[in-house]
Amino acid sequence: MSSPELVIQVLRAELRAAGITYKALAARIGMSESSVKRMFGQKDMALSRLAQICKAAGVPLEDVLRRAADARPQADTLTPTQEKSLMANPRLLLVAICCLGNWTLDQIIETYRLSEPECIGLMVELDRLGLIELKPLNRYSMRVSTTFRWLPDGPVQQYFREHVVEDYFRGRFDGAGETLMCLPARLSLGSSRELLVKIQQLAAELARLHQADRRLASEERNGVTLLLGFQSWESSAFTALRRT
Repeated sequence: MSSPELVIQVLRAELRAAGITYKALAARIGMSESSVKRMFGQKDMALSRLAQICKAAGVPLEDVLRRAADARPQADTLTPTQEKSLMANPRLLLVAICCLGNWTLDQIIETYRLSEPECIGLMVELDRLGLIELKPLNRYSMRVSTTFRWLPDGPVQQYFREHVVEDYFRGRFDGAGETLMCLPARLSLGSSRELLVKIQQLAAELARLHQADRRLASEERNGVTLLLGFQSWESSAFTALRRT
């Protein structure tokens, strides 16, 4: 679905929510009801007309545009080629992870040893790769969904397994809002699938809180990482003790 279609779709939903019919809208903007219906049916309209309708309906134009942007279909993963491109440049991977955390350009260059031109160049590359959409004044929006994940056993996940997991588990996990649990169990396939659904719901809740907290000042937020793993597994040290 194209962006204009999404805008019209969101606007139509806003009108329904406000209880405004095409007939009522037509009277407010000085058009016939049939002309309004035809305009919405064409699924495209001038920005000036869109602004006029939003004003007449009491709906902020920026809210309509923001909701349309949020409703765009987004990818849950990158392709293997895209991930390989990230892995070819550690600084590109760093900026990619910062963008997934909704860092601003200023926050990135204040925290890491990257110059502003270098960081902008890396963001341009991320735009080319399809991870972000770079906008004026070096702002950006994500082109991936809030449930984005790295490819299973893909280039990035392999790197994390080899270089990041050990570093991650060096932490004590005893700070405020931190925890570490390793819970063994014996489950049927049906129970395992049920638990997997709940894990996916937890990931969605993390994404929701991440988006909601973007309204807060940066000093009120800490970078956190939720590492989830669920598989049929036994420690090799325990396997070695099994009876033959």
